[in-house]
Amino acid sequence: MNIYDMTNRTKTYLAGDWTGDKDLIDKLHEWNDSERLALNFTDVHSLTSSSDATLNCNIKKSLRQRMNISKTFVLLVGKDTKNLRSGSCALCAHYNKGLWGIAPYCTVSQCNHIDYRSFVDYECDMALKDYQNGKLKNIVVIYNGLSKVDKSRCPDSLRNIGTHIPSDCLENGVLFWDYQTIKNAICK
Repeated sequence: MNIYDMTNRTKTYLAGDWTGDKDLIDKLHEWNDSERLALNFTDVHSLTSSSDATLNCNIKKSLRQRMNISKTFVLLVGKDTKNLRSGSCALCAHYNKGLWGIAPYCTVSQCNHIDYRSFVDYECDMALKDYQNGKLKNIVVIYNGLSKVDKSRCPDSLRNIGTHIPSDCLENGVLFWDYQTIKNAICK
């Protein structure tokens, strides 16, 4: 069985700042679980998880496995998403920066290389590659807390790829979650 076969890719991959954009993540799950409003997606992260104590390289391996069963990639972009650094090998306790002409290396034997990308940058790069290779059907970028798209907040790799939408709509000077626009983008 080919794990990249589109028929096996049925899940939705949510990426973003899980702390700063928790309100939007929670809203997507609320809509998805609702009997009245249903986005009708299966969040790939609900199937398996990695603990915070896991090595960054192991977490990235787990993220790759989750991407391999995803057909839709949803990036939640908040005010801090582009500047997140969590996930970089340089922040791992097993990273050795090297000295006197010795290149940086990982002290854990199963790690093959140093990866300075954050988890979000790694996820975006995976999504872009899979999208360009026809393995991923849809990329959606949702700008949290905004009634307009602000691509300056988006990680560079996805700035001009996929469908970019705001999370909110402005009605009579008040921001409201824009369920219909989000549903149309995710469920297409």
